[in-house]
Amino acid sequence: MSIPLAQADTILHARWVLPMAKTGQVLEHHSLVFKQNRIVELGTTAHIKSRYQAQQEFTLDSHVVLPGLINAHGHGPMSLLRGFADDLPLHTWLEQKIWPTEARWLNETFVADGSRLAMAEMLLAGTTCFSDMYFFPDQIARQASAIGIRVQLASPIFEHPTAWAHNADDYIAKATQLHDQYRNNDLISVVFGPHAPYTVSDASLVKAATLANELDLGVHIHMHENAREIQDAIKTNGLRPLERLHQLGLLNPRLQCIHMTQLLDAEISLLANHGVQVVHCPASNLKLASGFCRVVDLLNAGVNVALGTDSCASNNNLDMFTEMRLAALLAKGVSNDASVLPAWQVLQMATINGARVLGLEEQIGTLEVGKIADLIAVNLDAPNTQPVYDVASTLVYSAHSAQVSHVWVQGKLVVEKGKLTGIDLDQLLQTSKQWAEQIKESSTL
Repeated sequence: MSIPLAQADTILHARWVLPMAKTGQVLEHHSLVFKQNRIVELGTTAHIKSRYQAQQEFTLDSHVVLPGLINAHGHGPMSLLRGFADDLPLHTWLEQKIWPTEARWLNETFVADGSRLAMAEMLLAGTTCFSDMYFFPDQIARQASAIGIRVQLASPIFEHPTAWAHNADDYIAKATQLHDQYRNNDLISVVFGPHAPYTVSDASLVKAATLANELDLGVHIHMHENAREIQDAIKTNGLRPLERLHQLGLLNPRLQCIHMTQLLDAEISLLANHGVQVVHCPASNLKLASGFCRVVDLLNAGVNVALGTDSCASNNNLDMFTEMRLAALLAKGVSNDASVLPAWQVLQMATINGARVLGLEEQIGTLEVGKIADLIAVNLDAPNTQPVYDVASTLVYSAHSAQVSHVWVQGKLVVEKGKLTGIDLDQLLQTSKQWAEQIKESSTL
């Protein structure tokens, strides 16, 4: 007498599975089963076929399945400024190009259209979760909910007024309101996003940190981005920015420090001792000549380090495959040691380490029973990824984001055979071109 097959929603039969729960674990000819939004079993394909049937089954004979990539820092709406102000140093780029253009064009429509463009690019490139710091984060939340992508909103805080808020207190109040609105949302989480030490006062930093502690929320901030920031800080208040935050009581595991290209040995120890999270943005750091993050030293000290793209205005793409490869190559070049930051460690930075930064490691970042089904399939049947001797190395050093064939977020298929399932791409591209024409015309007046 045959045993009835258990019913599931989706089954993936893959050539390789990288669960990312154990370093070096490659499962060949394995299958994943998920029901609703959770992984319910991971086993050999023969075993799964003998036990389950599903409404949707995918045979991925030349693919590797792994957790969805996590982009731990970006400014999605700035995708509409891709290529607008290239080949400039950071402060010239910000003060003479980006901030004046944002002052002219920043509104809810700009944010909605730009974030939609960013989300489309990220999903097609295998990113299932991202952190975003930008104005009108409520618009970003609406787009993410409609499209079906996971996001941490680092609700921005500045001292100066913008179209989004009047002053620091207003920014902070709006951040808490946003948290209240989305506190029970499956896809949206909210943290405080003070822009940087040089744009936020001590009082505002302390207020944001106090509320973050009370609400158990993160604090996401640009830190030690380049040498000038450090020099200016010492001239202004006699302290390096990290020491200033330490004296203000901000250093704890909820603090997410972005860039961190200027670090002393003692500062690395300070980060490790307080469990502070670091997000490395290799492409943006290189393009803006901001310096080099000491990733290997941070990891060796026990600091959790994830990867981010930063914005399309300083990258110029949101491709986590590019970030992984750059991170690995940069670490080797800077340290003069080809063995450092191997492929597995870089994949961890793009998956489980990113989940830890966002406080989501119990939900996403690895493929394990009980976790949410945020995962991707990458087709390795291409000239640039054959032959395959080591799957992790192939992904980091050889694969292109265009080889992402399928993407699931919260158990829902959002990219199928390289095509978005929930976004009108033609309309999106037309809208983006219209924005470019308006911005280009205004910048020449």
